[in-house]
Amino acid sequence: MSPLPEPAHVIADDTEALKVAAALAEEFRTGAAERDARRRLPRAELDRLSASGLLGITVPAGHGGADVAAVTLAEVFRLLAAADASLAQIPQSHFVYINVLRRQGTRAQREFFFGEVLAGKRFGNAQSEAGTRHVQDIRTRLDPGAAGSYTLTGVKHYSTGALFADWIPVLARGENDDLQVAYVPRDAPGLTVVDDWDGMGQRTTASGTVRLTAVPVPADRVVPHHLTFRGPQLHGAVAQLLHAAIDAGIASGALAEAVTFVRTKSRPWFESGVDTAAEDPLLIQRFGELALQVRGAEALLAAAARAVDAARARLDDETAAEASIAVAAAKVAAADAAVETGSSLFEVSGTRSALDTLGLHRHWRDARTHTLHDPARWKIQHIGRYVLSGTKPPRHGLL
Repeated sequence: MSPLPEPAHVIADDTEALKVAAALAEEFRTGAAERDARRRLPRAELDRLSASGLLGITVPAGHGGADVAAVTLAEVFRLLAAADASLAQIPQSHFVYINVLRRQGTRAQREFFFGEVLAGKRFGNAQSEAGTRHVQDIRTRLDPGAAGSYTLTGVKHYSTGALFADWIPVLARGENDDLQVAYVPRDAPGLTVVDDWDGMGQRTTASGTVRLTAVPVPADRVVPHHLTFRGPQLHGAVAQLLHAAIDAGIASGALAEAVTFVRTKSRPWFESGVDTAAEDPLLIQRFGELALQVRGAEALLAAAARAVDAARARLDDETAAEASIAVAAAKVAAADAAVETGSSLFEVSGTRSALDTLGLHRHWRDARTHTLHDPARWKIQHIGRYVLSGTKPPRHGLL
C-alpha cells in the first residue's frame, strides 16, 4: 500500500467538495502542460487529491462520508478535467467501484472499504481486455481456491489508475461465468502492473497492463457484479456521467486557453483593419460559436446529473432509463465539444499556437483519446429509439 504524505481530510458536504475541487484545479493547472510533455506521472498530485478528501465524497453518510449529489460529483470532475484531463481521468474508476460496493457489497465489505476510502486510499481498475471479441468478452477467471478463497488469472489492459492504486478492483468471470469484482491489494502476490501506456493523449494516466497470475483473493474481497444489472440501476449512468464531465472539462479548458492566447499573443489578420486579434469580427464570431457548443455541453451535463439524482431518489425502470438517456445525450455533446474546441483552438489562435513547446495540442490529444472510450454513435441510436418508440436503453453498464 502506498503511504499518504498527510492524513486525509473528510469533506463535510457538497459546498465544501466544490470549493476544494476548484482550489485543487487551480493548483493542478500549473504544470499540466509540462507533465504531459515529459510524461511525468502525477504521483504528488494524486497524493494531494487523496489528502484533500475528494476521493471520499460519495461514501454514504451512514459510513461517515458526504454522499454528495451527482450534480456535485460531475462538477468536481469537470473542474479537474479543465485543468488536467489526465489527472481527472485517473479517479474515474475509483468512484465507479465505490458505487459497486454501495449496491452489491455486504455490510462488512462496505464498512471496511469505505473506511479505506475515507482514509485516502485509492481504487484503480483492471477491467478491460485486449484481443477479445468485444469489450464485454471478459476472460479473466476467478476460480475457487483453498478454504473458500479464490485465485485470479488473466491479463488486463487500459488499467487507468492501477499504477497509483492501493486497491485494484478486477473484473472477472466466476462460477457460471457470472461477473465478479475482486478487490485486490496493489502489492498482492502474482499481481504485476506494467507502465506500458503510450497513447497520444491522456499521457499521464498510466493506463497500462495488469497481469494476474494465480493471485490469491479472500472470499470477503469478492462482490457479485452480475447482480448489478438485474433490475433498474445507475451503474452505467454514473460511470458515463463522469466521462461526460471529463469531456466537458476538456472543452472548457481548451476554450479558456484559446481566449488567453488570442488576447495576449495572437496577431490580427491584416485584412481585418483592427489593432488586436480579439477585435477581429471573424474571430469574435468563431469564439461565439465555440462558446455556444461548450455551454450546451455543460448544460446537458448538469441536466444529466440532475436526472441521476432524481433516479437515485426514486429508482425504478422509468427513472433509470431517463437518467441513462440524459447521460447519453450529455456524453455525445461533451465529446463533440471537446474534440471541436481542442482542434479549433489552433484555428482561432494562429500559427504560433502550434509550437510543440507550448503544449496546447494536449487538449485535442486528450479529447481525441478519451472520446474513444465507447462510441457515441451507439448512444445516439439508443436516444433515437427512446424518443421514437419509448424503448428503454439496455442495462449493460455503458449507458
